[in-house]
Amino acid sequence: MSRPLAPIALGLTLVAALAGCGADADENEPTSTSSGSYPVTVENCGADVTFDRAPERVVMLKSAAVPYLHDLGVMDRVTARAGQYPADYYDAETLAELDDIPLLTDELDSSGHLQISKEVVIAEEPDLVLGQVDNLARDTLTAVDIPLLEEPALCDSVGSERPSYDDVSEQLRTYGRVFGREEQAETAVTALQERLAQVEAQVGEPSGRTAAVLYPTVGGGVTYAYGNRSMADPQLAAAGLQNVFADVDERVFEVTLEELLGRDPDVLVLLHSDGDPDAVEAAVTDLPGADELTAVRNGDLMPQLFNFTEPPSPLSVEGLERIVERFGDGS
Repeated sequence: MSRPLAPIALGLTLVAALAGCGADADENEPTSTSSGSYPVTVENCGADVTFDRAPERVVMLKSAAVPYLHDLGVMDRVTARAGQYPADYYDAETLAELDDIPLLTDELDSSGHLQISKEVVIAEEPDLVLGQVDNLARDTLTAVDIPLLEEPALCDSVGSERPSYDDVSEQLRTYGRVFGREEQAETAVTALQERLAQVEAQVGEPSGRTAAVLYPTVGGGVTYAYGNRSMADPQLAAAGLQNVFADVDERVFEVTLEELLGRDPDVLVLLHSDGDPDAVEAAVTDLPGADELTAVRNGDLMPQLFNFTEPPSPLSVEGLERIVERFGDGS
């Protein structure tokens, strides 16, 4: 669903999946079909989630799942969505699929978190919710027999494994099992392997340049940085750059300008959920003393939509391509 990239040999694996029996479709039901046997149980954020059949009424609360569902051909299973879905993420076909899905709300708080009531979600009578939000935890949905899947990298309790591009393959496998689309998942994994391998060949050896991935608050407020538990870390490494926060054993954390000055990255990638990229850049460059940062002095700042980096997904592969396009091989 994005332009061609380049292949990094990161050991992405191919997919084997279970699938489900499809029912006859009418104009109000999904047209994509499933095959295989149910029930299917997958592990998600430390919980076992069981599906007796392929989901047909999906409510999507985060945009991260879109590229997976598109690649598997099951976007027609999504009956409602909430949050923001910036057009820059998607090709024309995916945008058309999203336009067909009713939007419940796109209201976010200042840190990019969705604001939606549990009553609104439950009223949609979903058989799967994708994405956990602050006021709609797994236990709340489980109590009314609604399964929830979160992107593993966004779980409240992240496991001991650091994220990598292998996680994209694993999540494609998981969605392939849940929706009974194993062949489509395998095809998508193979295509991602090829794109990553092309990037690896283009980048070659690490450049020695340093970088940081930040999430600034537009209009003033906290600035967040991404450590070695985030997808930003392997993404920068794949681009030939060294994450200055690679020693921080967290996914995301608050950072001061003083600490940024102390680490003084050569490159800054600035994440944002939506809006004007210039305002995102200004949220950093307007900080008193920011002109002392090497990246600011040299103009090596790159605003990037959030899902092009976090969490691991086909979009984080495209985000890698964009970083390499902007900064070359890092030299």
